[in-house]
Amino acid sequence: MDLRDLFDDLVRFETMLWNRVDLRLQQECGVTLSALNVMMVIDRIPSCRVFDIASALEITVGGTSQAVDRLEAAGYCTRRANPADRRSSILDLTPAGSATVATATPIFDDELESLLRAPLSPTALRELGEALRTVRRAASTRRGDALEGQR
Repeated sequence: MDLRDLFDDLVRFETMLWNRVDLRLQQECGVTLSALNVMMVIDRIPSCRVFDIASALEITVGGTSQAVDRLEAAGYCTRRANPADRRSSILDLTPAGSATVATATPIFDDELESLLRAPLSPTALRELGEALRTVRRAASTRRGDALEGQR
């Protein structure tokens, strides 16, 4: 297998997947996939902080903070003081945020079914998932090692 071809297929598919899901979410729910991703993390993690979202989505804390600012301005989430750490806030979905997650999640899942499950056999889908987890872990370990070397 040519690694450059694999890279192209992986990156191009990720872009197509993201754009298709994002377009449908915007058309049917008025929310972007980026915003939904952040709201789904807030919904999933009790006492969620900006750092938790950044870790879950593997994005910067600064970028996450800006995304949360946008969600808060749109009325999808609120910040409250973190009783365990005065330097951070706890994030909660508002009723509008919870309703958006409830409406958007089945649309998100439907697109994933169409683009991932439908064209692949159950075995191929499982193997793809396992392979992606393996390379993500390896890349994460290498990134951690590189960051350790910079200290």
